[in-house]
Amino acid sequence: MFMLTPDLKRRYSKLANDDDGYIDLQFKKSPPKVPYKAIALATVLFLIGSLLITIGALLLAGYFEVTHADRTVPVLIIGILVFLPGFYHLRIAYYASKGYRGYSYDDIPDFDD
Repeated sequence: MFMLTPDLKRRYSKLANDDDGYIDLQFKKSPPKVPYKAIALATVLFLIGSLLITIGALLLAGYFEVTHADRTVPVLIIGILVFLPGFYHLRIAYYASKGYRGYSYDDIPDFDD
């Protein structure tokens, strides 16, 4: 029922009896915030890890003259340890940007929190 008050000229309506206190707007999801700093860090980790893996593989294969052969394996291991988190977060960022189901920018840790 609408009632028109003469002094304010505004329409008022009676609230429904089954009102549970929720409105649809509070369940609407905001657009995702892209964590640019975290994606930049993941890119740097990916590139450094790729470079270290390549150098470690070339050292291990003997393409470079190595005076201490025991230092080639740690370069390869550090490269793998740096490469993996960079690749993982870049993959999540790529799939989230393409809109694949199950991937979101919320899965990437952000530095702004």
